[in-house]
Amino acid sequence: MVMTSTGPDRDTVLDALRLAIRAPSVHNTQPWGWRVDGRAVLLYADPSRQAPATDPSGRDLVISCGAALHHLLVALAAAGWGGRVRRLPDPDRPDHLATVELGPHATSGADAELARAIPLRRTDRRRFTSWPVPGELIGGMAELAESQGLTLHAVTEPKPRWRLYQAIAAAAEVQEADPAYATEIDRWSGRAALAADGVPAANTPSPHPVPGRMPMRTFAGPALTETATSGEPENAALLLLSTPADTPTHWLRAGEVTSAVLLTATRAGLAASPLTQPLEVENTRGYVRDHVLAAKTTHPQILLRIGWPPPGAGALPATPRRPLKEVVVVDR
Repeated sequence: MVMTSTGPDRDTVLDALRLAIRAPSVHNTQPWGWRVDGRAVLLYADPSRQAPATDPSGRDLVISCGAALHHLLVALAAAGWGGRVRRLPDPDRPDHLATVELGPHATSGADAELARAIPLRRTDRRRFTSWPVPGELIGGMAELAESQGLTLHAVTEPKPRWRLYQAIAAAAEVQEADPAYATEIDRWSGRAALAADGVPAANTPSPHPVPGRMPMRTFAGPALTETATSGEPENAALLLLSTPADTPTHWLRAGEVTSAVLLTATRAGLAASPLTQPLEVENTRGYVRDHVLAAKTTHPQILLRIGWPPPGAGALPATPRRPLKEVVVVDR
């Protein structure tokens, strides 16, 4: 790879990509590929890693890649490099999701803090406490979404929260009746510690009911023991991210905003997990749009559950990642 005096060296770019691939992805499929070409980093979707029974449209795949793109931009900014991003730059290559053209960037303290949050972030499916998430933090997350042309809606009232509960339960019933979905869950979850992808058994608790908690997806071989509590109900913030249109470009943006919200939550000491099941089945997705958002002109893309972990819950193990050499090609 040829670098000029105004571009980052190879090690800086590779270090940023090591943080980028820490992004969350549907079933930890890690459906991305990268190419480093001079002073540009190209992001591609890897359709061979799509989970078609869970994600038939490929929407979750592109959202996952968008989260990795934002992780990359955060890591580069913390290292003193910015990127002009061209999203879906080639109409003849729909798998080419973005090109990041690198240039100098004045690093801020916020850049460094977000980058430090990347290796700490986990998808935490354990129960949360009854402590409320500060309204000003949710407001800041909503502004992050608005700055990208998206809407982050906090579902706070009892009736829409009940409707979300019903939508998640209905979607789970539909999916679990599908043998292809059962096979897919068995393939991508219950993984041993040395696996390079998928959802580890050590990171998934049994999906038993918890007062106040939304239903959780059932994964294979759950082996995570939850911290004993006094039985207080969970009080998670439920944040529904939506877009004005339902195109791959909007899915990519939704992933970028999801990354920004999750890293902001991690930096504040909060835990988070996605609740995407009601948006993976078209009927329940429509129900969420019409009866939770009450807006037929917007498109829900991802639901995030954010809250305070119980005292003494302990850090979750990092979920595995594929080696960098499997997902990155460096042009020479």
